[in-house]
Amino acid sequence: MSIKAAKKFNLLREKMYDPMLEKSPGCGLQYPNSYWSDIAYNNNDEKNECDGQLDQDTEVDVAIVGAGYTGLSCALHLAREHGIKAHVFEANQTAWGCSGRNAGFILKSSGRKTYTTMQKQWGETVMRGIYDEMCAGVNAVNSLIAEGIDCDQQAAGYIKVAHKPSMFKTLQAQAKLQQQMFGYDVQVLTRQELQQGFMADENAYGAIRYQDGFGLNPLKLAWGYQKLARQAGAKVHTSTPIDFVKQKQSKDVLLSSPQAMIKAKKVVIATNGYTPKGFHSLVTNRTLPVLSQIIVTQPLSAEQIGACNFLTSNVVMDTRALKYYYRKLPDNRLLFGGRGAITGKNAEDPYYANRLLSVLKTSFPALGHLAIDYAWSGWICMALDDFPHIYQNDENNVFYGMGYCGSGVSFSVQAGKRIAEKVAGKTVPNLPLYQKPLPKFPFAPLRRVGQWGYFHYGKIKDSYF
Repeated sequence: MSIKAAKKFNLLREKMYDPMLEKSPGCGLQYPNSYWSDIAYNNNDEKNECDGQLDQDTEVDVAIVGAGYTGLSCALHLAREHGIKAHVFEANQTAWGCSGRNAGFILKSSGRKTYTTMQKQWGETVMRGIYDEMCAGVNAVNSLIAEGIDCDQQAAGYIKVAHKPSMFKTLQAQAKLQQQMFGYDVQVLTRQELQQGFMADENAYGAIRYQDGFGLNPLKLAWGYQKLARQAGAKVHTSTPIDFVKQKQSKDVLLSSPQAMIKAKKVVIATNGYTPKGFHSLVTNRTLPVLSQIIVTQPLSAEQIGACNFLTSNVVMDTRALKYYYRKLPDNRLLFGGRGAITGKNAEDPYYANRLLSVLKTSFPALGHLAIDYAWSGWICMALDDFPHIYQNDENNVFYGMGYCGSGVSFSVQAGKRIAEKVAGKTVPNLPLYQKPLPKFPFAPLRRVGQWGYFHYGKIKDSYF
């Protein structure tokens, strides 16, 4: 790979911020050189308009740390539904973290914990309550987009492909179960039907297709949320990293930023996978930030699209333990993603982007000469119990929402709404999502050793089981 090419898709930057090792994500850093930021800045209709850096001491009713989906949704719902004008504080830029780096998949996903597992663990009523919350998350996204957010929304459809023949039987059983449990409209596709009607993925051995997932530009979506929140009366301050100031006894929470001090009656931690090391005892050792890597290719020619029979712009994910996911973008580029490095130090190593490109070409051999135009990575947030949590401290003045396990693009909006209700003193559904704290990781300093072990287990499982 040439130096020019490496610069073009962002592989010669300094090491990436690592939330398990560093106490600050920086201050005022620009977006990664991603496809999303290029498209967003080239679109004159959507701009990242905020309230700039906080430069004077202030007192607020509610301070929200993190201007991603959770924080912006919380601010929006606090203003609209409870008459509370919150202040959102972001260390770098709005949606600088995972909200602006993800693949832009809107899915009714519950994290890594399956509904059958929930049913066995908590019973039918709780399982269905959680399912309803996940559906409400997708509905909330759709409702906010309908208010005029331009986020390059693509045609609806989510295809889950079997990465080996045995997994097609598993998918068929899953489709049948979800049809029985939820009346879900799930289409079963043989390998031939998949290749003729959607795309000729050589690594796919059949699939199931849902009617209600879709893809979009996640950064433009976040900018749209910010616009709505500010119109409702919230303030969004970027280039304003936050630290908690230790106090002996006070109902108010004291925060510090580079240019000002903030006294808040209540604080919401909405930093998820980007939460700095030692940020607050309420969340310490309760999450595992994991890097996801994404590449976006050169635009496909008409001949390349024809050779792959790439007819669909539906979002696609496979059945591997270490999943790959992809979709065709509006300008005929391919987005392809999967796991990245384990540490921030290695995040920008070209190996991870090139590995994804190699896998992509095994799925579509006709794309043998296709090159990468963009590559970037971002931290998603894993919980020990594979499940998101919205919780608060005993004093009811510090709240958090995190641990989305890869399902945050849609559910984080619902999470922000529920956090707003908690902050306002309202009753939320009696579900483990909202009534139980994130469990602590045992042997927390060794979390990455466990992650390394799981990656190797996943390779073996995907290949041989």
